[in-house]
Amino acid sequence: MRPTPVPHVAGVPDTLHQVIAQLHQALGPEAAELRPEVLEQACVGYLTLHPTGRIERAGVLAVADMDLPNTTERLWVIDLSEAKVLHRSLVAHGQGSGHLRARRFSNVESSECTSLGFYRTSGTYDGIHGYSRRLQGYDKGENTNVFDRYIVLHAADYASPDYVRQHGHLGYSRGCPALPPTQYKEIISTLRTGSMLLVSGPGLASRWLDGPAAGRRFARRGWR
Repeated sequence: MRPTPVPHVAGVPDTLHQVIAQLHQALGPEAAELRPEVLEQACVGYLTLHPTGRIERAGVLAVADMDLPNTTERLWVIDLSEAKVLHRSLVAHGQGSGHLRARRFSNVESSECTSLGFYRTSGTYDGIHGYSRRLQGYDKGENTNVFDRYIVLHAADYASPDYVRQHGHLGYSRGCPALPPTQYKEIISTLRTGSMLLVSGPGLASRWLDGPAAGRRFARRGWR
């Protein structure tokens, strides 16, 4: 089953389209399965959010394409300035969101669903899953409850390649973007407080997908 087509972000200037296309090419084979339209969403959101002060860390973004099968390494952490993939990994979606691919999304407590939208990484703590990082959501009605829901980055055995080999798919979280036990520490450390994460999927709509604003920002400051 093919992923749902992702519409281009409206109003993105041609020059920024070209820059994002060049970035995608420069990221190389590790980004071959990162759909250009999803990368565009992430870049536009970053360029729109960063100047507001909500995203303090410049030059790094993470993007999870939850429309890809959960057997795919569908999380990328990207260094924009160096045009380099820092990490790529499996990532689990919520039990309420579907089986192989996430199809249902919710901002509601106890839904056990993944929430779409743009996130800011917050502080770390040691919880029931060990070293974890809190998240804040910036899309009203979509992910603004994730902090109170304790939707966090954490490790899970069911998010590992071994689990895929045994079961043919990943297991499911209660809405958290759960990470492989062999990679979670490095990913959580890289996405230090104030970094941006986009959780993309069918039906993503965000005020931060502002193509003209992103174009103006890039013309002034680039990725800084």
